[in-house]
Amino acid sequence: MAEIIQKDGTWVFDGDALRLTPGRDRNVSVLRRELGELVVLLRALAGISFEQGRRSGRLRLRLRDGSDPLTYATGGRLAETDDPYRLTVEPDRYGVAEYVTDEVRAALLLRGVPRTPVSDYLLPGPPVPLSVSAGDGTASFDGERVRLEWNWKTEDVKAAGGPRTLALADILGVEWQPAAGLENGHLRFRVRGAPARTRAKYDPDAVELWGFRRDPLMALVAAAVQARLPHPTAAAVPEASGAPGASGADHDALLRRLRELGELHRAGVLTDDEFTRAKQAVLTRM
Repeated sequence: MAEIIQKDGTWVFDGDALRLTPGRDRNVSVLRRELGELVVLLRALAGISFEQGRRSGRLRLRLRDGSDPLTYATGGRLAETDDPYRLTVEPDRYGVAEYVTDEVRAALLLRGVPRTPVSDYLLPGPPVPLSVSAGDGTASFDGERVRLEWNWKTEDVKAAGGPRTLALADILGVEWQPAAGLENGHLRFRVRGAPARTRAKYDPDAVELWGFRRDPLMALVAAAVQARLPHPTAAAVPEASGAPGASGADHDALLRRLRELGELHRAGVLTDDEFTRAKQAVLTRM
């Protein structure tokens, strides 16, 4: 067994899975606290890396594409501090971090775990029922229905329609987007038969987010819904007409994947060669 205990959290590897427990330090994000302990099966991993720094280092997991509903729903847009698959390591524990890295890599090699995408989620997503209040509303999910309720900050034209209840069977997709600069974020549901999307502040199928502390928690709702939707690979199957190329939903998913790959490359998780090969694979599907 390999174990590393830090203020930021504890990672334990038993040969079959990594158990990730967030720390109790005040700097641990509210999203990681709410997620709690995560168990990542070895077969869900594409790799692990350890990056040393002057003041601290980082252990980071790379998950196989399509294995985690949280990663898919957020499209690589979670802040570093909210990433549950990253652990801050103090300099006096660099040796331990390297040992954990070596143990996981050796197990991946011995088990012959491929880095290829998967066709089923290997992580379950957040448990339900779940309810989060942030931005201009509250999003609740019981496993079968999403309920959106509005608060005093909601635009009148959106609030006038009253609370929204969306059946899971009518939801085609979900997206969480954080606020960035002057652009507000959102939790948005693509609903069967709904009109063309407008700005989140006017969209009755979206909660607008303004960049406050609880905004990342809406990613939990997105992940819980995503975990219960058809796996993204199902949308990649060509339609009966045999027409080549990706559908509209597919195209959006592939664009999100390109953005995610870019973030991973900029963060140093993907090497130049890995990024080039992964990007080419996505572009080929488009």
